[in-house]
Amino acid sequence: MKEKVVWQGSTQLAPVPVVLVGCGNNTDIPYNLITVAWAGTVCSDPAMLGIAIRPERHSYGIIEKCGEFTVNLPSRRLAKTVDYCGVVSGRDVDKIKKCSLHAFPGKSVSAPVIEECPITLECKLQNTIPLGSHTLFLGVIEAIQLDPELIDPSGRMDIDRADLLAYAHGHYYGLGECIGHFGYSVRKKPGPVVRK
Repeated sequence: MKEKVVWQGSTQLAPVPVVLVGCGNNTDIPYNLITVAWAGTVCSDPAMLGIAIRPERHSYGIIEKCGEFTVNLPSRRLAKTVDYCGVVSGRDVDKIKKCSLHAFPGKSVSAPVIEECPITLECKLQNTIPLGSHTLFLGVIEAIQLDPELIDPSGRMDIDRADLLAYAHGHYYGLGECIGHFGYSVRKKPGPVVRK
């Protein structure tokens, strides 16, 4: 048996999605964006996701106050924007304006949908769980906005067309080729052709 190297427990889960979380209502609370790499699906019924944010971040108080947020999934071409929105504070800079992004309110929330992101999930805050360095914001996914180019002729979403980003240990990555689909290992009939 090959012996493994053992490290102390730490945040080594990778890759993870990297997203632009939108908050504010653009009336009494200006729109803001924060880059979050600690985000994920937590429940399917109701559809929910979680994002983890440090309490000292500017967006933290905005999300608490407004009770809603958006999760905008950026494409590979937005990597520099994603990085910028993660290192610059919205207290000091209007990141949407600085990055020449276009924002508009969601259909079910007032938080910003970013036009340049191919997919946006609109969320209403369900629960807040302090964990330590970060607080977990749990949101019910009320609506999803997709670029029309992502819809294939059968009416399904073709996620490959989104060209999404991932994050691993301080680096941004484009997603690679599809190598299978859920359940393909036990399927009796051949599945769809794997896209490259």
